[in-house]
Amino acid sequence: MNTATTIGSEHVYRRASRTVPATWKLLHRDAPRRAMTDRGGGAAATESEPEQGPQSDQANPAVESAILIVDDDARSRMALKELLQRRDRMAVTAESGEEALRRVLRQDFAAIIMDVQMPGMDGFETARFIRDRERSRHTPIIFLTGAYDDNQSMFRGYEAGAVDYIVKPPNPDVLQSKVAIFVDLYTKNALLRREVAERKLALQQLRTSEENLRALALHLQSVREEERARISREIHDELGQELTGVKIQVAWIAKRLPRGNKALQEKAEAALELVDQTIQSVRKIASGLRPAVSDQLGLAGAIDWQVKDFRKRTGIRCKVSLPAELPALDQDQATAMFRICQELLTNVARHAEATRVEVTVSVDDAMLALSVEDNGKGIGRVPLSGPKALGFVGMHERVHAYGGRIDVDHERSKGTKVTAFLPLPSSEIRALSSSLRTGGFEP
Repeated sequence: MNTATTIGSEHVYRRASRTVPATWKLLHRDAPRRAMTDRGGGAAATESEPEQGPQSDQANPAVESAILIVDDDARSRMALKELLQRRDRMAVTAESGEEALRRVLRQDFAAIIMDVQMPGMDGFETARFIRDRERSRHTPIIFLTGAYDDNQSMFRGYEAGAVDYIVKPPNPDVLQSKVAIFVDLYTKNALLRREVAERKLALQQLRTSEENLRALALHLQSVREEERARISREIHDELGQELTGVKIQVAWIAKRLPRGNKALQEKAEAALELVDQTIQSVRKIASGLRPAVSDQLGLAGAIDWQVKDFRKRTGIRCKVSLPAELPALDQDQATAMFRICQELLTNVARHAEATRVEVTVSVDDAMLALSVEDNGKGIGRVPLSGPKALGFVGMHERVHAYGGRIDVDHERSKGTKVTAFLPLPSSEIRALSSSLRTGGFEP
């Protein structure tokens, strides 16, 4: 390579020609010894050699790095390769810009050491092509030049995307240190990318597992509701009919008992009363498993029935506000909202110490909202784990399956308001009467 063509100055050429051969010989002479030392097969490093960054490469042996050396001078390529190659770092050479581009297309490099002046495609043009490729856009490029004080070439180098500009022959220690820094950055970035990819994969697996668990929970809820409905029907139809038959038989016997035998008459009346109580218990159990009103009267009727039954059992005053008309829901959605109402009223009875409960169902902005508000002691922070959290988790999973959510508004000593939101299909959104069928607080 003619240094004079690089700078265009006879003075600089003479100055460079006196300095380059001696130092470049030193580089050629030291390269094999340094390579042997770095590979652990020769003498120990000299005192003048500083501690170098490649040690961090050795700390991460799983990440392999490579350096691309681009120079049309065979001796320079060989010297740089022997200087920079390590056991965990490969030095790849290219004798032209075209060959360098082919190398970059096939492989990623931690850094590129490139001569500026080469026949055909020079270093500046090669660097621009490398920068145009997305995958190699951020690969550090160090330019080597045989000219001193060439500010214009340095400016062109930095403009082409170089991170450093070194005059030949380079100081071996300085060049090794610079390359070591870029290799260390490459290694850390590779490890970071690998960790990010592993975390993304783990996150995707976790989401898939969560979706599978939710699908399983929804399936189990559906199966449980079907089983409840079946058991409820069997209890109501079969056991109820049999108890009715027993009642008829006992009544028939009671009518034919001797009138003068009061003891037998009392026993017969007690048996009839016991049969009636059993029939009522059977109906209560069947209703608890699957309220018939939920199938016969729809969601609004089932909630109204549930609130009235809650008032009878607990003595807590209740107020129910229902729309005059509700959009049609499929059976699973209606069941989910009814079960949430049951769970919330059960929580009020067990924990709230309330004297008043208000249940409201409304439709707004394509959303069905069911809220239960009490004037009890409040729940403080919503439990997210533990036995007390199972109710909230169950309610959340019921509405989450349909794209809904649960909101809790609570203040200590001021009661609690829990609202379940269920999105409605666009086909079900129609003009609904804004009037509410509202019942006052019943004593």
